[in-house]
Amino acid sequence: MDVLVSGSTGLIGSALVRALRARGDRVRRLRRGDANDPDDVAWDIDAGTIDRVALEGVDAVVHLAGAGIGEKRWTDEQKRAIRESRVQGTGVLVDAIVATTSPPSVFVSASAIGYYGNRGDEVLTEDSPPGDGFLAQVCVDWEQAARPVADAGVRTVWARTGVVLAAHDGALARMLLPFKLGVGGRIGSGDQYMSWITLDDEVRAILHVLDDATVQGPVNVVAPNPATNREFTSTLGRVLRRPTLLPTPLLPLKAVYGGELVEQLLLFSQRVLPAALTAHGFEFASPQLEPAMRAVLDRRA
Repeated sequence: MDVLVSGSTGLIGSALVRALRARGDRVRRLRRGDANDPDDVAWDIDAGTIDRVALEGVDAVVHLAGAGIGEKRWTDEQKRAIRESRVQGTGVLVDAIVATTSPPSVFVSASAIGYYGNRGDEVLTEDSPPGDGFLAQVCVDWEQAARPVADAGVRTVWARTGVVLAAHDGALARMLLPFKLGVGGRIGSGDQYMSWITLDDEVRAILHVLDDATVQGPVNVVAPNPATNREFTSTLGRVLRRPTLLPTPLLPLKAVYGGELVEQLLLFSQRVLPAALTAHGFEFASPQLEPAMRAVLDRRA
């Protein structure tokens, strides 16, 4: 296939580009600024511009672009950047897709399990309603921004991704140092659920929904066995052979990142199941947390 990918330099995007090319697909990358490579497609979210001619004849679009949510304190400016990079960026791409004379057969638009808000131990599937909070509203608006493509008859998938496990980047990578030093531990009560997936399974799931013409609508891209934060941190300690007796202090985190970010990213509970992926025959390479974590960290060694 001829696949256009936005967010191609991010954690998921870079791995997806490698996988697409490895299986023989042509990858076209949506890039800010000038398109210096023949396979680059230029766009500018702020200006609302995109090379629409270059979109003609693309078979599939995977839209992953968006500002990082956990790197900076959520000031009003940062929250606006998080929202606009997703909602406004999706709008620019969607308008261009709808205007093409030969639209893609499938549009995979990123979303996140933040859609569900803080739900305790409630089991969540794609049929569950959205929750409350900043991230939940961003996800609702983000998904809604892609709706015109679905309304135009293009098969559309909203990929609601959980915590992606990779040793070189992302949440797990940031946890490694304190845990290796023996000062890592549960966050808060530790009872909040974390719905996770390995980077390899994340990429395999995206390829699956690209290839399976029967998949459409929201798809939870998470492993089938969510873990509580207590289970997650104790498993990481066991894999690293380090103690996890002391809880992670919240005050320093809140001092650096602010209470709202810490609350929604670290203390919200989302027990999410991949009902749609399972129903469409997707088989996880790493469905269990400890073997998954060992495989991810062994690759780093």
